[in-house]
Formats: sequence, C-alpha cells, structure tokens
Amino acid sequence: MRFASLGSGSQGNSLIVDAGDTKILLDCGFSMRSAAERLARLDVACEEITAVLVTHEHGDHVSGVSRFAARYGVPVHLTHGTHLAVMAGAKILPDCRLIDSHSRFSIGDLEIFPFPVPHDAREPVQFVFSDGNHRLGVLTDAGTVTPHVVQMLDHCDALVLECNHDPDLLASSDYPAVLKRRIAGNYGHLDNAQAAALLQGIETGRLQHVVAAHLSEQNNRPHLAATALAGALGCAEQWIDVADQGGGFGWRQLV
Repeated sequence: MRFASLGSGSQGNSLIVDAGDTKILLDCGFSMRSAAERLARLDVACEEITAVLVTHEHGDHVSGVSRFAARYGVPVHLTHGTHLAVMAGAKILPDCRLIDSHSRFSIGDLEIFPFPVPHDAREPVQFVFSDGNHRLGVLTDAGTVTPHVVQMLDHCDALVLECNHDPDLLASSDYPAVLKRRIAGNYGHLDNAQAAALLQGIETGRLQHVVAAHLSEQNNRPHLAATALAGALGCAEQWIDVADQGGGFGWRQLV
C-alpha cells in the first residue's frame, strides 16, 4: 500500500491511496483540470481511480468531486449527512454510495474504517485504510481529539495528521475574531500541540511515515508543525513530512 497527496490546505485537499488494483481518492477540492494535472505528477491517470471518498461537504474538500465522478464514472462514498449537505449545494453525484460513520466497508483491495470527528459540518468523518498488512490513518478537519479518534488511530503504520495552526500566530493574525474562535474551537481545526498530544496518546511503534497536513499558510509554518510532531515522537524533525498546498507530497510506501 502507498499513499500521496495532490495538495493540502485551505485552497484544496485530496489524498490518493493505492493498493493492488485499487486507487481511492480521498476528497477532491480541486478543479477537474487541476486534479488531472496533480494526478499526472504522481503518474496516475484519472481513469485509474476506483472510487472517491468524501470526508465532509466543505468546498476545499468537495468542490471537484461531482464533476470528477461524473466525468470518469466512479462511485462516491459519503455519509448520509454529508450527502444531504452536498445535494443542498446543488451538486449532483451520479453514483452515490452512503456509508455509516461507524461501519467498515471494502473497496477492491482496501478495507476502510470510517470514524466520526468533531467539525462544523453535517456528518464529518475521517478514515483508516488497510490492505490487510498495514494501516494508514488520516485525520484532518477536527476541532479536538476524542477517545474514539485515539482508538481508531492507534497502532497505525502511517499517519496524516492535521496541524492547521499555531495558536500564537492565529491569535495575532488579521482574521476576524469570529473566524479565530471558529478555527480554534472544538469544532474547528487541530493546532500543532493538539496533533502532538495525539501522537503521545497512541502506540506509535509501527509508524513508518508521519505527515503534517492541512497547514494554514497564514497561521502556521512547516517547521513549527514538524518540530511539534518530532518532539512528541522523540525523532529528528527531518523525519516528519509536511504536506503543502501546491504539491501535497509524493508517494510514501508502506513495507
């Protein structure tokens, strides 16, 4: 199993997970053209995508899903609440598969474990992916870490973790006060210290890759996120990967 990011940040998010003959796109917050170009950088053709999973209805995660799914005839998997929110936004999903936020399911060579997260969306979820040998955990767009989140991300071989902001940078930014409260609130986004605390609360002995993701370009810095996660793991800062908006990150293999 391997994984990569097309891009990560407030302007658009998408992750690809590849196992055997199965290639799953997790979210697509990019235009058709941009998604195709970003996939091409990873040597993947749009026609190779098996399915799209959606975490929640916010535009930076879902804006390109409908057109991508329609153009390439792939099913879209999402919760009932997310589906209602997407449809309310006048987006049409031609092949829609509703999922339960607590029930695992399979797509091709991958077993997928959704789990609910606290975020200001209709029914948001994040996912753990397994090929039977390795587990990849993904957690972005969550305002706080719940005991269930900890349980789901325990004993993973790779983690993609939200490090959205540094509290001091957010507090001193020119964002409106209401937006600052939303980002820092329990239904907003994880900061660097919260992500680090999560790592300290789970078994990390199997980790081969840790990626800091969904960084705010204004309210965070890559070295701050990497330093926080490295401190929690007791590893070198250079061992931590950081996803960016323009290029995401390249393929990471689990062996």
